[in-house]
Amino acid sequence: MTAGQALGQDTVAEAEVTPDRKQPFAELGLTAEEFDLVTAVLGRRPTDAELAIYSVMWSEHCSYKSSRKHLRQFAEKIPETGVLLAGIGQNAGVVDIGRGYAVTFKIESHNHPSFVEPFQGAATGVGGIVRDILAMGARPVAVMDALRFGPAQAPDTRRVLPGVVSGISFYGNCLGLPNIGGELAFDPCYAGNPLVNALCVGVLRHRDLKVAAATGPGNKVVLFGSRTGPDGIGGASVLASASFAGSGEGAKRPSVQVGDPFMEKLLVECCLELYHADLVVGIQDLGAAGVACATTELAAGGGTGMRVRLDAVPLRDPSLGPAEILMSESQERMMAIVRPAHVEQFLVICAKWDVQATEIGEVTDSGRLEMTWHGALVVDIPPRSAADDGPVCERPALRPADQDALQADDPARLARPDSRDSDGLRAALLNVLGSPDAADKTWVTEQYDSYVRGDTVLAMPHDAGLLRIDEETGLGVALATDGNGRYCQLDPYTGTQLALAEAHRNVAVTGARPLAVTNCLNFGSPEDPGVMWQFTEAVRGLADGCLALGTPVTGGNVSFYNQTGGAPIRPTPVVGLLGVHDDVRYRVRSGFEAPGASVVLLGETRPEFGGSLWAWVTHGHLGGRPPEVDFAAEQRLARVLVTAARRGLLQASHDLSDGGLAVALAESCLAGGTGCSVTLPGDPFTFLFSESAARAIVAVAPGGEKEFAVLCADQAQPAFIIGVTGGPSLEVDGAFEISLAELAAVHTQALPALLA
Repeated sequence: MTAGQALGQDTVAEAEVTPDRKQPFAELGLTAEEFDLVTAVLGRRPTDAELAIYSVMWSEHCSYKSSRKHLRQFAEKIPETGVLLAGIGQNAGVVDIGRGYAVTFKIESHNHPSFVEPFQGAATGVGGIVRDILAMGARPVAVMDALRFGPAQAPDTRRVLPGVVSGISFYGNCLGLPNIGGELAFDPCYAGNPLVNALCVGVLRHRDLKVAAATGPGNKVVLFGSRTGPDGIGGASVLASASFAGSGEGAKRPSVQVGDPFMEKLLVECCLELYHADLVVGIQDLGAAGVACATTELAAGGGTGMRVRLDAVPLRDPSLGPAEILMSESQERMMAIVRPAHVEQFLVICAKWDVQATEIGEVTDSGRLEMTWHGALVVDIPPRSAADDGPVCERPALRPADQDALQADDPARLARPDSRDSDGLRAALLNVLGSPDAADKTWVTEQYDSYVRGDTVLAMPHDAGLLRIDEETGLGVALATDGNGRYCQLDPYTGTQLALAEAHRNVAVTGARPLAVTNCLNFGSPEDPGVMWQFTEAVRGLADGCLALGTPVTGGNVSFYNQTGGAPIRPTPVVGLLGVHDDVRYRVRSGFEAPGASVVLLGETRPEFGGSLWAWVTHGHLGGRPPEVDFAAEQRLARVLVTAARRGLLQASHDLSDGGLAVALAESCLAGGTGCSVTLPGDPFTFLFSESAARAIVAVAPGGEKEFAVLCADQAQPAFIIGVTGGPSLEVDGAFEISLAELAAVHTQALPALLA
């Protein structure tokens, strides 16, 4: 019997080319060269089902074929901290936080689906990242989101933003997971291509760690959760083609998945009980590429083979054929490897939670992934060839020709108020504070439940979310996400490091020690040499920065092809950073909550306005060089903040970033309901609007000034007492003041007014 006959002539025939239509492999997103490589690997023409597997597994989304060679830097330059329990290559990174606890966290994108169908695209983005965390053996405990849209007043933003926020809110709230923070930014480059990056964090004991590996020949493969339907077919590569068996001539399938958070909640609790009963040998969630991904990655991870009966997969649509079943991205599904003696108990627990579970195959020692359809063999491949050994694209990277001109366009030439123009300084502060990027985000965050489960210690509008992990000791973790497309447009290497540095500060100001990093790298087309240069510089910058700070990259996501027509988005690497808080009872808030505290500016302020919010809001200007990065200064600052928090010296702490000191002071006054009076130690405009890095403002508790000064001196930390908290307004240099009522009106009404 020939290979073609053994695998079923009906499916082979559908893979043949006819003169009047596009070749099937091209319809699935494979190039002619990739199709030839598949043929060489198999030694024959692939079947329709095999073609489906390779098309999704070798897609940019699943294989990282344009980015893989560059991402290796995260492993090559990894700092030896000893905290990493599972890293790159797993569903999510896992780090040791002490006292027998581990934390797993990861951020991923759902950008394109969220533009096509904002509600479901964002909702299923949350659901997918939650299952990644669940697959590591952890209980998901919180989510965050980093969002970017086109101009706030644009009609399409009014369509996409409310739908995205509603989808995130619906899914997270139904799961009972607090949303503890994130970002919301606007820029014309994201019109037509919003960024919806979702982060989830989970907690486990070291002994509970799970991996995605199918080990133990004879062990059973169990698919459990929702039934498989036609939603999301080809979402990881392209829409399913009409050539697929069972799809019907001319049939079109939706490219956006449909989420059911109530089923996901049952799935979470079901998995946790299965873990507790020690019934799971290996596990993988079903997200992008669905069954195709789960089976190939489990088999490849275990170095084994697998035999699967595709006709045993429970379906919502009985017309689906093998290729569609493999490519479906129906949500709320998991795949487990279970010992034969434990299958019955496994099924009983699933039934208890009303979660459908079906044994669909078994692990073999053949080293092959074999799949049958009603008895006919339709897939017979080496699993590593799909999961790990896909093609690597050598994309050319070329520094854009206009990069020098962009950096030479220094914002120093822009008109600005001088030190005597108190009205101009006052107006500039209000203008920046009321801009969409700096405006109060309560319109969004009030739609999220940030305190469900009772372990949220800090959430928006504070600089980082903070969760209590252990009630007895107060052990907790802080998380922040940061990114700045303007900085990265000017210099992707430095801009990415600035995002890392800001996330590092945002965690430290709460009193937590920065520990580890995840990332979501959002870029335009990798086929554009200019975009590829931006990407390579960003990866290099993040790897170098994490090595300098001692914060290993635990994993993440690459999202390419973010562009509208031929115009790519600004390079937007989003950095998520996790820190450990030894005792959350000593956390520090961002708001000034009581009078009489000394306001201290930490760090050096330089005239750095390249990519600044002031230049962008006031003049629509983007040019020059971004602020300098000094990781040694960031580490000194973090040590001071963490030590001062532990000693109870601080009433408030807030990092300086977008909008500089002006925005930070206003936000601290509004967050705590207490004003302040400050005198700046130099040019007022520079001190108010510069965005120099490695800076923060703190409110030192009365009586703690001397001890805090000694601490700063011991760490060689620049510190300037600039004022005192108290009063109903923000007063600057005795030259102008703005009441808290006026600040609040500008700050809180901006977004509701734009989106009304």
